[in-house]
Amino acid sequence: MKDILAQLESRRETARAGGGQRRVDAQHAKGKLTARERIELLLDEGSFEEFDMFVTHRCTDFGMEEERPAGDGVVTGWGTINGRQVYVFSQDFTVMGGSVSETHGAKICKIMDMAIQNGAPVIGINDSGGARIQEGVASLAAYGEVFQRNIMASGVVPQISLIMGPCAGGAVYSPAMTDFIFMVKDSSYMFVTGPDVVKTVTNEVVTAEELGGAVTHTRKSSVADGAFENDVEALAETRRLIDFLPLNNREKAPVRPFFDDPARVDKSLDTLVPDNPNQPYDMKELITKIADEGDFFEIQAAFAANIITGFIRLEGQSVGVVANQPTVLAGCLDIDASRKAARFVRFCDAFEIPILTLVDVPGFLPGTGQEYGGVIKHGAKLLFAYGEATVPKVTVLTRKTYGGAYVVMASKHLQADFNYAWPTAEVAVMGARGAVEILYRSELGDKDKIAARVKDYEDRFANPFVAAEKGFIDEVIMPSSTRRRVCRAFASLRTKKLANPWKKHDNIPL
Repeated sequence: MKDILAQLESRRETARAGGGQRRVDAQHAKGKLTARERIELLLDEGSFEEFDMFVTHRCTDFGMEEERPAGDGVVTGWGTINGRQVYVFSQDFTVMGGSVSETHGAKICKIMDMAIQNGAPVIGINDSGGARIQEGVASLAAYGEVFQRNIMASGVVPQISLIMGPCAGGAVYSPAMTDFIFMVKDSSYMFVTGPDVVKTVTNEVVTAEELGGAVTHTRKSSVADGAFENDVEALAETRRLIDFLPLNNREKAPVRPFFDDPARVDKSLDTLVPDNPNQPYDMKELITKIADEGDFFEIQAAFAANIITGFIRLEGQSVGVVANQPTVLAGCLDIDASRKAARFVRFCDAFEIPILTLVDVPGFLPGTGQEYGGVIKHGAKLLFAYGEATVPKVTVLTRKTYGGAYVVMASKHLQADFNYAWPTAEVAVMGARGAVEILYRSELGDKDKIAARVKDYEDRFANPFVAAEKGFIDEVIMPSSTRRRVCRAFASLRTKKLANPWKKHDNIPL
C-alpha cells in the first residue's frame, strides 16, 4: 500500500511540475505566474479541487507519442472565492505552449458542463499558443466544443476570461463570448491574425502589443473590460468582481454587511451641478457618494468614457450603474457609448441585478462619422436593452436630458420603475437656443428679441416640472437626499415581478 501511495504522490508531483523548472523560470522571467500559481491566488486558500490531473493527449503523429505530459497543458477544477463556488481552468504555457488539443478542450468542456449543471461561475485563464498543429482538425473541433459551451452558459452563469499571455486565432472567440474580459499590460495580447500575417497581407508593420495588447483592447476596440499591471492585480480584481455577481441566473447577488447609513444625507451634492449649464462636473463623484462606503467597481473605464458603467452596493446589495459623464463629450451618447452601456444593461438584466441610471445627456453626438458608422442602429441597442430589461430600474435626472436621448436613458416610457429628478434637471426636446432658432426663425436678425425668447423658453421648459406635471417624473428630489431616496426605491422593488411576452428570442439590432 505504501508503494502505491508513493507512486500516486510521485505522479502528482510530476503533473504539478508542468513543463519543468526551466520553463517555469522562463515564465517567471516574463513577469508571468504559472497556471497553478494563478489558481492559488484566485481561489480561497486550500479550496481548489482539481479534475483530470493525469489526462494526456492521444496524438501519435509527428512523434507526439514520445511526449505525453500529464494534464495536457491545462489545469481544471473548482474552488471557492470568499466561500462561494466557482469553476476554473488555467492554461499552462509551460506545457507545449498551452496549445489546445482534443483532450485539452475536453477538460475545459467538462468543467463548463459542471458549472452550468450546478449553477456556478466559470473563470477561464488564457495563456496559450493556439491550436496544436500536430492534431489538425481535432484541435479545431475542441475549440468548437468550447465555443458551444460558452453559448449555452451565456446568461445562465457568469463567465469571466483572464487573458494572461497570448490568445490568437480562433482561440479569441471563446473569451469574446464571455461576460467580462480582463487583460494584463505588456504580457497579454489577443488577435485573430498576428503581426506577421498582417504584414504579409496588408503590408502594415505593427507589433503584437499595438495590434492586440491590453491598451488597444481597453481603449480602442472595447474587446476587454479592464487592463491591469500584473497577474496578481488582475486576479485580485477578479475576486472583487465575483463578489458583486450572483452564482447563476436563478439566484440573487450576495448581500454583504454594510456600515453606511442608507438615510445618509450628503449636502455637498446640493452644489455638485454648476450654475453654468455648459460647465462639466464629474459624475463619478455622485456615484461614489451614493454607494455604500464609496465602493465602485468600474467596467470598461478606458473606453467610451462619456458613459460610465460599473457596480456599487446599496444596503449591501449589488446594483449596476449606468451614468452619463459630462466631463467627456459633454456626456453625449455616441456609437461606442451606446454599445458599451447596452451590453452592460443586458448583463445586469440576465443576472437579476437592479439598474441605477444617472442622466445628464444633451443628446446624441452629431456628425457624419456617427451617421455613417450607424449611430441609428447602435443607439437603438441601448434603447432596446433598457426596454426589455425586467429588473428593478431607478433613474435620476441631474441636469439636462434632451431629445431622443431622454427616452433612451431609462425613461418612464421604457418601464423604469422610479424616475427622480433634481431641481436642476431640464427635460426638453432640445436646448433653449436651438429651439428658439427654429420656433422664431423670422426674428433671428434681432438679437434682443432672440435673447428674450431664449429666456422665456428657459423659464418655461428648463426645469423638471413640465415632465413632472405629465407624470413622466415621479418626484423632484433634493440632491443631498439622493442616496436615501434611491435606497428606499430599490428596497420597495425587491419583490418586483415582471415578465415580457413569450418569444423564442428577441431580435435586438446587432
